[in-house]
Amino acid sequence: MRWEGERESSNVEDRRGMPVKGMAAGGGLGTLIIVLIAMFTGRDPRPLLNQVNGGGGGSPAAQQQVDPRDEPARKFVAVVLADTEDVWGYMFPKYFNKQYPPPKLVLFSGQVDSACGMASSAVGPFYCPEDQKVYLDLGFFRELQQRFKAPGDFACAYVVAHEVGHHVQNQLGISDKVHAAKSRLSDAEYNQQSGRLELQADFLAGVWANRANRMKNIIEQGDIDEALRAANAIGDDTLQKQAQGHVVPDSFTHGTSAQRVRWFRRGIETGDVTKMQQLFDLPYDQL
Repeated sequence: MRWEGERESSNVEDRRGMPVKGMAAGGGLGTLIIVLIAMFTGRDPRPLLNQVNGGGGGSPAAQQQVDPRDEPARKFVAVVLADTEDVWGYMFPKYFNKQYPPPKLVLFSGQVDSACGMASSAVGPFYCPEDQKVYLDLGFFRELQQRFKAPGDFACAYVVAHEVGHHVQNQLGISDKVHAAKSRLSDAEYNQQSGRLELQADFLAGVWANRANRMKNIIEQGDIDEALRAANAIGDDTLQKQAQGHVVPDSFTHGTSAQRVRWFRRGIETGDVTKMQQLFDLPYDQL
């Protein structure tokens, strides 16, 4: 991905190395794995964070050290965020007749206090609709390479663009509609709606990649494959097989690996944001 020397966003809030109030212990490793699976793809973090917190206040945390090796990653994230600002800053007036208010992106190390609750880096990157901020521990990029076997800078860009996609949904009122329907739906039905929301964020990440490439020619050979490997690695079916050896389709909340790849690919091939509603118009088994 071509990014070096490009504009860095001023909307990066660097909290790395800052001590924060610790999280109460609870849930164990199994809970953290479940949270990681859900949170990496941007699901509304409030219920999950409360589950991990256990409702407690915790104790003061030791100050985390900023790893100087992460400086290139910090610059990279700031450039990708700037690219999302350029793309959605153009798309919102043209297609939605409104201005785009860009989100803040908070870099943290270890754990962070968000408007959605206290979060450990174990939950992965997430978007908090309460404060309209994306939260990211740069160590997750190493996790993406080592655990999920999805290396490459464009795979990391996909992570950021997906979370910003949730901000786009929030600004357009799409997220609120889905969450408001929870009381009227069964658990399985609501999981499907959540899955549509996640696949739409994948589609929006693809739209960003298409439009950013038109504007700045950022994509190099192999980049799209990097992002597709990342999308494939975090499908519900793939993660459930890794965690428990079998899959429970009714519990899927983010889409299968094939669905995630399909909708990201559709976004990057078309760049057509007007097709985002298809995620809620098509029957679920046709996604």
